[in-house]
Amino acid sequence: MYVIKERFFSIGDDFDVEDENGNRVYHVDGKVFSVRNRVVIEDANGDEVASVHRHLVALRPTYEIRIGGEKAAEVRKKLFTPFREKFTIDVPGPDDLELKGDLLDHEYVIEQDGREVAAVSKRWLTIRDTYAVQVSDGVDPLLIIGSVLALDLALERSKAGESDD
Repeated sequence: MYVIKERFFSIGDDFDVEDENGNRVYHVDGKVFSVRNRVVIEDANGDEVASVHRHLVALRPTYEIRIGGEKAAEVRKKLFTPFREKFTIDVPGPDDLELKGDLLDHEYVIEQDGREVAAVSKRWLTIRDTYAVQVSDGVDPLLIIGSVLALDLALERSKAGESDD
């Protein structure tokens, strides 16, 4: 399980992603004031292991996740989803993932081929403005954490009334 502070995007602060015991697993450098809304994920040694950035020209909100310098996925808002936000994590090949549930309140799951591979919840923690990310065995935690951060970036831009076009 990983623990993430909810409101870092509104300030642009750096923060740590911790395990359930409070140990720092990753450091996130929130470069939200950059044009592309870019965040860098570093390991405990301070080495960049992943990044998330917004595509400047896209038909719908799109964020690219790079792991180890290679494109790992794109997180995109689905078009025409009445009554709730829906996002897809487009990975190379046929095994795309989908974020389902209450995205705004951080109560959702990430599924791949109908199987839950991760869950995000604020209910598991008593710390204010913090949520937990549970990742299934065999699933790359950087892909999941990057996807959760991309979703947060997209929702923060949407709340601020900024266009992604």
